[in-house]
Parts: sequence; structure tokens; C-alpha cells
Amino acid sequence: MQTRKIGPLTVSALGLGCMGMAGTTAGMYGPADRAEAIATIHHALDLGINFFDTAEIYGPFANEELLAEALAGRRHQAVIATKFGFRIENGRMVGVNSQPAHIRAVCDASLKRLNTDVIDLFYQHRVDPAVPIEDVVGTLAELVKQGKIRAIGLSECSAATLRRACAVAPIAALQSEWSLWERGVEDDIAPTARELGVTFVPFSPLGRGFLTGSVPRAEDLPEGDYRKTDPRYKGENYDANMAAVTVVKAVAIAHHASPAQVAIAWLLAKSPDVVPIPGCKRRATLIDTAGAAALHLHPADITALDAALPHTAGDRYGSKIAMAMARL
Repeated sequence: MQTRKIGPLTVSALGLGCMGMAGTTAGMYGPADRAEAIATIHHALDLGINFFDTAEIYGPFANEELLAEALAGRRHQAVIATKFGFRIENGRMVGVNSQPAHIRAVCDASLKRLNTDVIDLFYQHRVDPAVPIEDVVGTLAELVKQGKIRAIGLSECSAATLRRACAVAPIAALQSEWSLWERGVEDDIAPTARELGVTFVPFSPLGRGFLTGSVPRAEDLPEGDYRKTDPRYKGENYDANMAAVTVVKAVAIAHHASPAQVAIAWLLAKSPDVVPIPGCKRRATLIDTAGAAALHLHPADITALDAALPHTAGDRYGSKIAMAMARL
């Protein structure tokens, strides 16, 4: 597995998104199998994947605990990223909170749940409009000096917020959604990150499964599946967005690869400062997506994929709350 840099950290070219492994609803990722999830993390390490993404809100808390269990005895092989930034009450997210005291408390709690002495990469999960980003980054810089975290990350912030943050302390990573199905970051956020030397960590690189071509339209999904309310899976939007899947499948056939591998390889080809984190909870899925690191797309493939879906049909989220918290 090739490696890339995130600030002071050396990570595998692909990370592993752990969100679906524990603590999320069956409607989002289906039922979780704890033993299989742990086996998947172990196999990721065996494949050379060392970058694992979790967060306190995943569960809440259960996801960090599962990752700690899986990494017992192998912590030295792993780079752990986790996140703070939500207000959690009675096991539910009820708002954002990036007050300095809260950041410090979450850091200490995550260190305990992860059973580690240091968090490699600590992200602000969503921007808190009530707390200046300068105060947030200043607090994180103190945690770096204290040896509690190694690097600072931001998630789903705007280019302007990223610039302000970088003026306070080095920002190692910016995490946001980026894929053939979600390209909004390409206008100014990704270029700004590159200009500032910030590694971009795309989540949902498969468009929440859409780019695999295996997910039916919203109207045909079972009740309880969160994608049933996703505007991009509905009606005419679904039909329009399938244009990208058609091109992905054609490129995959030409390379004897899977659509998932093509979609991720497209991101890897964008720049060496891009580290996608496809999420999976089963070894079979992991093995398939890991193959993207060895897939070399031709320039003509990149051109065709770029042109396949320059503008996705439908809003990014069906939830007004989720939309309101994105890219502030």
C-alpha cells in the first residue's frame, strides 16, 4: 500500500471509515456484526491500511470503543482520527459545541475510550457558529503542545474558515464529502486546501453507495433506509445521476476493475494530497475498495469521468439541519 502525508503523519493512501461498524442505526448502514467489523480492521492493517476514522458521535461513543478493542496490541501500527464538536445529551446529538472547555473534555474522554495516550488527528466535526474558529484552533494547538493530539483537522468547513484557521496554527487535514457525485468542494475548498498545504480527506467517496451502481432508486428502497429520503436517489434526480454510474462502469470494465475501485482511483488521481476514507464493515468490501490503490487510470479515463457528472441532480442532504451545518 502506498503512503501519503497528513501533516506530520504518514498514512496509507486509503483510509478506512469506521462509522458503520458500531453505534449507527440499521437504517443507515444495516445491522452491524462486531466480530466481522473487528476482523475487517485487522485485515486492513494486514493490507497496509493504517488510517482509521471514527468520532465520538458515532454511537455515540461505541465506535471509538470498538476501534480500541480491534487495535489492542496493534495500536503502534495505526493512525487514529477522531472528532469532537457536537453536543450530546441522553445519547443523542442535540446541537454543536466547540467551546474550549468542551473540546478539552471530549479529548480526554476520547483518549480513554480509544485506550491510547495520544490522538493522531483530532477534527472539529462541524463548525460551531458561536465559537470563533481562532478560539477552536488555539485550543487544539494547546492540546498539541500538551502531547494529547498530534495534528489538527477540520471537517466540512468553508475555504474562508480554513484560511482563518491556518493563520492560527497548522491544519493537517480537511475532511469533507467529495466524489464523482459530490463535487462542490472543487470550486474553492479543495484548491484552497492545496494552496495552504492541507491534505484533503474525502468521506463518502462512493456517493453513499450510488457510484457502485448497486443501489435502487429511493422509491424502491425499504422503509427505514436513510437513502429513501435522499433527494439524489429520487425520481428524475436518480435517472440524471445514473449518467456517472454508466461511465464508471464502462471504465471499470476496461480495466477489469470494480466500479468502487474506479470511483476511488479517480479521487486518488486528483493529487497526492488526497486521502479518501471509504467506509466499510466487512472484509469482502474492504478487499475490493483497497484495490483502488493499485488502479492506474489513463488520462482519457479521467477526462471521461470528469465529464460524466459535473453537476449532481438534487440537494446533497434531505435534512435542512444537515444542510445548515455543512461548509460554514
